[in-house]
Amino acid sequence: MKSVKPKKFLGQHFLTDLKIAQAIADTVDACPGTPVLEVGPGMGVMTQFLVGKGRPLKVVEIDFESVDYLRRNFPQLEEDIIEDDFLKMHLERTFGGQPFVLTGNYPYNISSQIFFKMLDYKDLIPCCTGMVQKEVAERIASAPGHKTYGILSVLIQAWYSVEYLFTVHEHVFNPPPKVKSAVIRMTRNTTTDLGCNERLFKQIVKTTFNQRRKVLRNSIRPVLADADQKALQQGRTPRPHDTFLASDLFSRRPEQLSVDEFIRLTNAVAEETA
Repeated sequence: MKSVKPKKFLGQHFLTDLKIAQAIADTVDACPGTPVLEVGPGMGVMTQFLVGKGRPLKVVEIDFESVDYLRRNFPQLEEDIIEDDFLKMHLERTFGGQPFVLTGNYPYNISSQIFFKMLDYKDLIPCCTGMVQKEVAERIASAPGHKTYGILSVLIQAWYSVEYLFTVHEHVFNPPPKVKSAVIRMTRNTTTDLGCNERLFKQIVKTTFNQRRKVLRNSIRPVLADADQKALQQGRTPRPHDTFLASDLFSRRPEQLSVDEFIRLTNAVAEETA
């Protein structure tokens, strides 16, 4: 059977090492019995090991050539091969509303978007595992105070416990990427409610990290300005924020704040702009 040629525009780097493929597939065992959705199976190097687990399995692949290969080589998955763009899928329909594990050798060029989508469906995805660029894995798993700590770190760690499992070197791919890869596992924590306005929380995290070199006193100002504008539209006079911003908290940079501190900051901003 003719193999699939990796396509650069899809960010395809096909894993060729079977031992590593099995090790990645085995990461889903932390969530036993739950259906599995594999993103970007390519030629099925991980799929073959996922099939052997005897769990409900679906695979989603956007590359028509890979889809054809999968249909020919995995006839038992004929009804479970989804030819679609994962980022455009309605995931609540995938397993009829049942929770599922998300896994895959994720395309480097959309891995962050995949995890943002995971967060949108966090109540359906108790566990997410797979391989990403090492830099992205480090960012997701990073603790406060590190240079790699950022938007993904905070937003994911608010809802998931993150494990950096192992590093994967370039030579086990076709074509070899220019960077190392890593395998991670994210498991839903016990949080069901952040205890703050989640929309404002996201806005504050993204706004402050987009100006991460600035102290919060300066980087938070666009959020306050948005709130002031809404107040004016509602016929209310915004209060001055100088006293609020004088707090020691605002002399820190965003990478110094834990998830809980971002939650407290969100509640403080909500109260200040109410």
